[in-house]
Amino acid sequence: MFKFLFEKMGAKAVIETQRDTVVRTVDELNAVLALMADKPKVGVDLNTGLLSVELPDQMPDEALALPAPTETKEDAVDEAVEPAAEEVVEEKSAA
Repeated sequence: MFKFLFEKMGAKAVIETQRDTVVRTVDELNAVLALMADKPKVGVDLNTGLLSVELPDQMPDEALALPAPTETKEDAVDEAVEPAAEEVVEEKSAA
């Protein structure tokens, strides 16, 4: 569609046929699926001809990208308040 833009720059536009696009895409999908430890469920809708891939809720590389769990503010407050509350109870019982 924008072949004329690339020709002005001196480079020839590479035109990919539909067959080339499908072959390239299937090869890329197969390469990704081959690397996965847990294989997803792949289906074909015969009415529409569309592929569907059911992936797990969380992928292994997404788990690595998440930040390490941190202590919530509520946990920090609870940890700070409990020892102080125990000290008050001890002081009252000693008096």
